Amino acid sequence: MSADFAARMRAGGTAVGYWVVTDNPIATERVAMTGYDYIAVDMQHGLIGYQGMVHALLAISAANAPVGVVRVGENSVAAIGRALDSGASAVIVPLVNTAADAAAAVAATRYPPAGARSYGPMRSGLRIGPAPAEADASVLVLAMIETPQGLANLDEIAAVPGLDGLYVGPSDLTLALGGVTPTDPSVAMDFDAALRRVLAACRQHDLIPGIHSASGEIAQKRLADGFRFVSVASDLVHLEHAARHHLSIARSAS
Repeated sequence: MSADFAARMRAGGTAVGYWVVTDNPIATERVAMTGYDYIAVDMQHGLIGYQGMVHALLAISAANAPVGVVRVGENSVAAIGRALDSGASAVIVPLVNTAADAAAAVAATRYPPAGARSYGPMRSGLRIGPAPAEADASVLVLAMIETPQGLANLDEIAAVPGLDGLYVGPSDLTLALGGVTPTDPSVAMDFDAALRRVLAACRQHDLIPGIHSASGEIAQKRLADGFRFVSVASDLVHLEHAARHHLSIARSAS
């Protein structure tokens, strides 16, 4: 499944995913059965430890439809390797500021001689054959563009061999552009211009353009803009929204 997903995305496919930040594998399994193309497990800002990541990926596998993606906590061989060994089909790597950062992320997803990943596939070995080259081809790696330095080095990052895509973190990118808050409307024009730059870099280098979105409506807009790997909100945000919504309805009746 992961190899098919990687091939489809590299061939120009589109995927809409969901973001998980809580250590709740039963809920993750339920969400994974709703029709999303992937479920992303957030190991950078999510409230999830290593065992929670493994359980989340098991829950996603149990749903037998979407693939598991992990935003790793850091750009390191250890963090990326553990996510892939646990069964992730793709990794989103935060705080990629330079071409060297992007090259390090790519190397961490590839076995020697192509990269620096240590061989120990654990769960990923259940679906991927023992040949390292086969495993390499089944993994997607996306570099996050979310800092002033990353934006300044965008073209160099996009040109790194083996990189599959660029993934925009809207909150950090807004702050990087001078926003006072992660949703500051005063930098909206600069933000839109930055998104156009990311899309152009992806077109030039045949990369997958990805982005996070706060709602289905925003995800729809980003897909129309040309992004092809779009994540929606998060489980914790939607839990709070649903609770507030039902509470407001209940109280409005009195």
